[in-house]
Amino acid sequence: MDIYNCTSTNSTEKGDEFMIKISNLTKSYDGKTVLENLNCNIKTNCIYGLIGANGAGKSTLLRIINDVIRRNSGSILIDDIEVENNEAVKQKLAFLPDDLFFYPNYKMLDMAKYYQAMYEKFDMEYFKELSKLLNLNINAKVDSFSKGMKRQVALICTLATNAEYMFFDETFDGLDPVVRNLMKKIIAKQMDSKLTTIIMTSHNLRELEDICDNLGLLYKGGILFESDIDSLKTNMFKVQISLKQDFSEKDFANLEVLNFKKTGSVAQLIIKGERDEAESTLRKMNPLILDFLPLTLEEIFIYEMEVLGYEFGQVI
Repeated sequence: MDIYNCTSTNSTEKGDEFMIKISNLTKSYDGKTVLENLNCNIKTNCIYGLIGANGAGKSTLLRIINDVIRRNSGSILIDDIEVENNEAVKQKLAFLPDDLFFYPNYKMLDMAKYYQAMYEKFDMEYFKELSKLLNLNINAKVDSFSKGMKRQVALICTLATNAEYMFFDETFDGLDPVVRNLMKKIIAKQMDSKLTTIIMTSHNLRELEDICDNLGLLYKGGILFESDIDSLKTNMFKVQISLKQDFSEKDFANLEVLNFKKTGSVAQLIIKGERDEAESTLRKMNPLILDFLPLTLEEIFIYEMEVLGYEFGQVI
């Protein structure tokens, strides 16, 4: 398998069917509510990124979906089947928690055999292929590995299960930049070639920007905001403009301007909407300067949060 070639062959064939459906999910610990009436639908064969500040409830949500801990109320359906106490559904799920666990004195190969005993579709050859790619000795004891190497072992074992749904908590924690980028390619290839649905969490938006199809923002026990990344990036843009005459923000009242900042004779606008329509409107003003500039995903979220009445720094 060409792990480095991660161009999607299924992107145009992805259905819009939601195969993970979470409704009115609530979870409390010792009287403290962590998740409250949370609703979330995740499409099949995509990479869904769940972001939020530390303590927002991301790990709790993944543990409940995988029936590691129990909810107080609400429902979780995967392939329209309730997850709780359902061993047949659990065979489709593979969960990699943030806090890794390895049995003492286990070699890397021993861990693979442990996973193989639990998952009928575990691919030992794929496990060995990934281990070789990452220069990991499968006959070495995992206890002797660094934090980053242990994370690689856990990722490889999870990917080799060939589970239909994979859940990664703080996916790339402890990985150096080179290995992190390689693991992103491997995960993207897994999703594409094996039609896997992957859900990953992070408190770092930039970490998920270049791999996820959809993002959900968890805040105060619920999904505050979610969207597919393509829509986010195509429906908001930055414009630099200068006109012959003096102008102010009110001259752009027919556009949805989220932010306006003018320095001298040049203004910077953040506009939400269709780019072609906005460009046509702006060109009718006969601008001296008109430049369209890309926005980072972090910038997009900052402005989206402002529209919702939140400060980005309080949410992430």
